[in-house]
Amino acid sequence: MSTESQLIALEDISADKAPAIYGHNKLAAYVALAREQAANEVPDLTTRKGRERIASLAAQVSRSKTAVEKPGRDYLRRIKEMPKAIEAELREFVQEMDKLRDEVRAPLNEWEAAEAGRVARIQGQVDRLRDTDLSGMSAADIAGSIENLEAHVIDAQYEEFEPEAHRVKAASLAILREALAARQKHEAEQAELERLRAEAAQREQKEREERIAREAAEQARLEAEQRAQAERDAAAKREADAKAAAEQRELQLKLEAEQSARRELEAQQRAEQAEREAEARAERAAAAERQRQADEQARIEAEAKAREKDKAHKKQINNEALAAFIAGGMPEECAKQAITLIAQRKIPHISISY
Repeated sequence: MSTESQLIALEDISADKAPAIYGHNKLAAYVALAREQAANEVPDLTTRKGRERIASLAAQVSRSKTAVEKPGRDYLRRIKEMPKAIEAELREFVQEMDKLRDEVRAPLNEWEAAEAGRVARIQGQVDRLRDTDLSGMSAADIAGSIENLEAHVIDAQYEEFEPEAHRVKAASLAILREALAARQKHEAEQAELERLRAEAAQREQKEREERIAREAAEQARLEAEQRAQAERDAAAKREADAKAAAEQRELQLKLEAEQSARRELEAQQRAEQAEREAEARAERAAAAERQRQADEQARIEAEAKAREKDKAHKKQINNEALAAFIAGGMPEECAKQAITLIAQRKIPHISISY
């Protein structure tokens, strides 16, 4: 069977037949058919008819391309729109199925919520039976808790938790009774300790009062001895002060005589020192004046040398400028006059750089 007999004719191609035409490399057969038909033609380029035949064959290939491409493009646009429609339909389907599922499950959800509430309520009652927090409780408080727990009735209200409630009640009572015994023992020990502390405080108070009395008596004895010693010390001090005062007066007279002689000597020394300092100042002033005169002479000589050096430098620059003017064709007298005017800054905007 030939390739052409296997293909749908070009004029019969449409978007409705697209699934049988496009995809899986089926269009390659149309290319092969067109190539085979073109290869069977051997036109003559030397004649007008042959050249027109080539143009006709090329146009036929274009028409064949259009015949295949246009239905394919239409089919492609159609299948591009299909996902949107399918997505919208699926979305609506999922929403309706979810709604139906929730409607079907609603009674079970209500039952489960009620069952959870019932279990939580009964479990809370059991947990309250389990509460044996004894923080800050006295023996009387614990005994009251035991009495309340013993009076609590475990019956059908606990439903399937009734066996657990009995076990929890028994366990809590055991814990509370053990705690009551421990608390009663502790409170008895604390009472005994308080009694012993009170007795010890009384003994300490008695001993403290006796010690204060002994210390007061001892303090009175010491104060009497101190007063007697103070009187003896005062008498000895008065005698020693009188002796010291006499010695002090004698020493003062001796010191005054020595100080008078020392002052006379110091006055003589100061006069001699003042004379020496005056001579030294006069010598320093004379030396400073000699140095000033030498410095002034050196400054004058340095300024003279600087002026001579500057004058020579300017003369050299002026001679170089003069030579340049003369070399440029200016008469020597004119060049000299120009240099003089420029050097005297009488020519605006022109100066000599020294």
